[in-house]
Formats: sequence, structure tokens, C-alpha cells
Amino acid sequence: MNAPAKLGPARRREQLSDEVAGYLRVAIMSGTLRPGTFVRLDETAAQLGVSITPVREALRTLRGEGMVQLEPHRGHMVSPFTRDDIADIFWLQGAIAAELAATAARRATDADIDELERLTEDLDAAVRGGEVEPIARAEFHFHRAFNRTTNRMKLAWFLLHAARYLPPHIYASDPTWGQDAVVNHRQLTAAMRRREVDEVVRLTRSQFDDGARRLTSLLDSLGLWT
Repeated sequence: MNAPAKLGPARRREQLSDEVAGYLRVAIMSGTLRPGTFVRLDETAAQLGVSITPVREALRTLRGEGMVQLEPHRGHMVSPFTRDDIADIFWLQGAIAAELAATAARRATDADIDELERLTEDLDAAVRGGEVEPIARAEFHFHRAFNRTTNRMKLAWFLLHAARYLPPHIYASDPTWGQDAVVNHRQLTAAMRRREVDEVVRLTRSQFDDGARRLTSLLDSLGLWT
């Protein structure tokens, strides 16, 4: 995993805590921080360029999510997780996303679909450029625009929070994922043009099924469960 950018000292403490939690969450889900590893306050704070306080608050958040556990007199340790946990996370995201997709297929205007096609071309350009950050950003913008077509922002909010467990840069750094994502989005927008609700839902679910397979395969290759 690449070294994180320094977090700006002027940002609000709550935002810093959220960013630290996000960084640690991705490190855990991508296998960089393995189960049984202790997360050291001072080391993490120094690595991210923040004080110990937002790290402590981030660990409290992750403890509430069951991602770390507090060992008396020893500190916070990454909790065990299994292949079933990965499957459950993606099942939840896929179920929510499928409901949003059905609504998008019915409600999206031609202008909405035009915008999604433009964002797909942005993703294609980013994938061809090969830089991880632009790829991850382009993918985020596509899904944000897609979800906004539904006008079901409460449900989209739940999906956004479930998606916190996805390590986006793992996918964005995989050339085959980027190429497959562009193909998927082109097929998705074409199905939306035709108002093929079932096909839009199928293509949406397939993204999450693919994501689960890729992440499980990565963690298998790292020997996470051996």
C-alpha cells in the first residue's frame, strides 16, 4: 500500500478522525494490517502527520464497527475476519445498489444518461492514463451521479456508508478491473437508454460480485486466513 498523503493540520478534528478511520479501514480490508496486528497510536499518528487524538478517536470508531478490539494494557488489535465477512459486506452493498439501479433505470432522464456516458469516458481516459487516484476519483463520480438519478438519497447514503469497507485503490491499481469497469458502465448506460430495468440491475449486481471475488482472491494470495 502506498504511503498516505499528510493530512492537513488545519482540518477539523472530526474530519481528521474520519480520514484516519478511513485509512485504517482500507488497510485492514486490503490485508495491509493483518488480524492480530496492533495499531500503535504514535506510529500511526507520525505516519499520517496528525496528532494522537484523531487516531485514538478513529480507533474508537473502528472498535464500534468490530474491526479492532481493545486488549487491556496492550492497545488496539485488528480483529479477525473471514471470507464470509467479505461476502456479507458485498451482499449488503449489492442489495442496496440493486434497488437503486432499478429506480435509476426508471427515473433517469436522457440528460442524466448523457452525463453518465460522459463520466464513463472520463473513467476510460483515467484507466488509459494508468494513475490510481484519477481512476478511483472517476469511478466515484460515476456512481455518485448514478445514485443521484434515483432521488433516493437516504438509501444512497446507506450505500455510501457500506462502501467504506471497500479498498478502492486496490481495484483502481488493477488494469483489468479498470477495463472491465469501463465495459460495464457502457453496457449499463446503454441498458438505461433502452429502459431495460432487469439488465441494469444485473449489470449493477455484477460489479459487486466481481469486487467480492477480486478482494477475496487478493486476501487469499496474501495468506490472510492461513
